[in-house]
Amino acid sequence: ALSYLEYGLSENIGFLMLTGEIGTGKTTLLKYLLNRMPPDTDVAFLFNTSLYSRDLVQVILDRFDVEFDRSISQAQALELLYEDLIHRYSKGRKVLLVIDEAQNLSATALEEIRMLSNLQTDEDMLLKIMIIGQPELRDKIREPGLEQFAQRIAASYHLAGMDKKETALYIAHRVALAGGSTDLFTEPAMEKIFEVSQGIPRIINLVCEAALVYGYADEKNQ
Repeated sequence: ALSYLEYGLSENIGFLMLTGEIGTGKTTLLKYLLNRMPPDTDVAFLFNTSLYSRDLVQVILDRFDVEFDRSISQAQALELLYEDLIHRYSKGRKVLLVIDEAQNLSATALEEIRMLSNLQTDEDMLLKIMIIGQPELRDKIREPGLEQFAQRIAASYHLAGMDKKETALYIAHRVALAGGSTDLFTEPAMEKIFEVSQGIPRIINLVCEAALVYGYADEKNQ
């Protein structure tokens, strides 16, 4: 997933998409990726994806700290955004818009976002857009009427749960980082953890923490 997203950010393409079940590590991956962003990149986040499509461009202007009159039309807001992006481009800045929980966006809002990909010079994209969401996002962009949006996504990845072996390695890694013994969790215990969690990291963490608390209470070393 990291390789796909890094490729998308390094190339002159507009849309990137990351999807995954709740707890698979989308936010963790995003934070890691953004901590490695070059200093010439301006990043804005959009978290409130339940807004109306007519408000979308104004919210994006807010995120990029562009001053504007709230009574302006959508077309005027779009023109302001274009002018701001051109200004940043002239100073050698790159711009990334990250939209989290994108599965909540309406089809109309998604189409508005697609239109933002038309903001470009003859050679370069002025705005790269990364959309992040739960699996419903993949289903949504397959709907009739969003074909053009789907075609604009140049790099995408779906984060799934880990398999049994990966789950055991993940647990061992976390224990080792904390300075614990590699056999702290028995093999049957790790198999049970995988069965309960289906390899979802957040659930693995919760189950392991509960096991450690109960083990501590019972004065167990394993």
